[in-house]
Amino acid sequence: MRKTALLVGLFMLGGYISSVPAAEMPQSPPAQTAPDNTGRNTRDRHGNTLTPGDQSESKADRTLTQQIRKALVADKSLSTTAKNVKIITVNGLVTLRGPVNSPQEKEKIEAKAQQMAGVNKVDSQLEVKGH
Repeated sequence: MRKTALLVGLFMLGGYISSVPAAEMPQSPPAQTAPDNTGRNTRDRHGNTLTPGDQSESKADRTLTQQIRKALVADKSLSTTAKNVKIITVNGLVTLRGPVNSPQEKEKIEAKAQQMAGVNKVDSQLEVKGH
């Protein structure tokens, strides 16, 4: 009896699914290629490049990093990508790292950091996507 009820239920469900137009059927997301960050990861592993783990714990350095981050987040013209660049401050020297969407975003971020830290106190390692 239970098998019959189960089979009838499955049969009815199958009939329902086949009557739904293909356009309304749930689609699986398109396959995406995972980004290949091998080169960047290798570069960062050698210790020649600052990473967020190198951020100084001094109050002045943390405050400077926070001020720059707040300025980026407040700028409505910047993309989410640009607002998430790495900001690493050690002994008053600010290092900017990560991707941005355009040369204009790169320039804006650099200008904001220079305005707060000083022109000679910013090491920009920002990369424009696709360049």
